[in-house]
Amino acid sequence: MKKAGILNRHLAGAVAELGHGDGVLVCDAGMPIPAGPRVVDLAFRAGVPSFAEVLDGLLAELVVEGATAADEVRGANPEASALLDSRFPDLELVSHEKLKELSRGARLVVRTGEARPYANVLLRCGVFF
Repeated sequence: MKKAGILNRHLAGAVAELGHGDGVLVCDAGMPIPAGPRVVDLAFRAGVPSFAEVLDGLLAELVVEGATAADEVRGANPEASALLDSRFPDLELVSHEKLKELSRGARLVVRTGEARPYANVLLRCGVFF
C-alpha cells in the first residue's frame, strides 16, 4: 500500500499514464464534463474535497508546463483566483466558454466537490528533464 501522495487508486493510475502535453482538467462540481476524457470523480459532498486540496495534491505529483483558467474567476471567485495566481505565475485566461471547449481535448478530468463558481483549471503536463 502507498503511504504518501495520491492514495485514490483510480487517480493515481490515471496520473501515472499522463505524458508530455497531456491536458488535465481540475474542475468544480458544476463544470460540464465532456465526453471522451477519462474522469476521476472525487466529489463527495458540496465543498469536499475542495478545489485547492485536489489541485495541490496533483501539483505535488505532476510536472506542469502551463495552465489555463476562465477569466470569469477574477470577479466571481477571488479565493480561486488568488490560488491560481499563486500556483501559476503565467496563468492563461480565456472565456469560460473557451475553457469548456478546450477541456474536450483533455486526457483526464478530475472533478472535485468544490461548490464555488469557476474553480476550474486546465493543466498542460510537462516533463521532469
